[in-house]
Amino acid sequence: MTEPVALAHEAIHETVESILAGGGGRLLDVPAGEGALAQRLKRVGYDVSCCDLYPEIFQLDGVEIRSGNLDTRLPYESGDFETIVCVEGLEHIENPANAIAEFARLTVAGGRLIVSVPNIMNIEERLKWLFSGYTSHFKPLSRPALDKISREFPGMEEIALHVNPIGYSEVRFLLEKYGFEIVKIYRDKEKKNSWAFRPLGAIIRLVSRFSSAAKRAERWSDELNSDEVLFGGNTLIFEARKI
Repeated sequence: MTEPVALAHEAIHETVESILAGGGGRLLDVPAGEGALAQRLKRVGYDVSCCDLYPEIFQLDGVEIRSGNLDTRLPYESGDFETIVCVEGLEHIENPANAIAEFARLTVAGGRLIVSVPNIMNIEERLKWLFSGYTSHFKPLSRPALDKISREFPGMEEIALHVNPIGYSEVRFLLEKYGFEIVKIYRDKEKKNSWAFRPLGAIIRLVSRFSSAAKRAERWSDELNSDEVLFGGNTLIFEARKI
């Protein structure tokens, strides 16, 4: 096999590796892609298993790869893993709720879940949505756009299709619904030009203060306007623990 190539940004893999550094035990990486993240996690001491809709693209020797679909039941027994990592997967599937429910089934009590999704709520994306009606991560899937994806990923279009604009609120709801609690939120990296949006960010936060503390808590306003979300990079990374 050849050296696995990361299908997600390296900054995401670096952040996930730093979150999980010093750990160990049975870990599931899904979707695993070519195995670049699994390779990192194996090196730092995890017993890694991998799963992907397209196992034929997997390039990492010495690690088991199984065929699996996040929209259906995954091919593992309940409680098989201490840690599950799902990087850049939920936005590609039709039923993220099923995926989170499966992660809950497969994770032992007290186990960890790392999930990443595109950050559709940072300040740049909010402005893009305001002026264009869509974000840079979820553009209209017009016929020309779909034809381009089919040419670039023939027979494996799901790799490039972003079909589910899932953000902080949706991920948090699903995590809590299926028995996880959020430990911490991370960003892949701060955008270089984020300083230019700080004045607007201050206004957004000021306006939110006109709501009562109870209302802000009900709507997760402070979390949605946190640095990790409002001034985050392209990706939000959730560290959660199964209760």
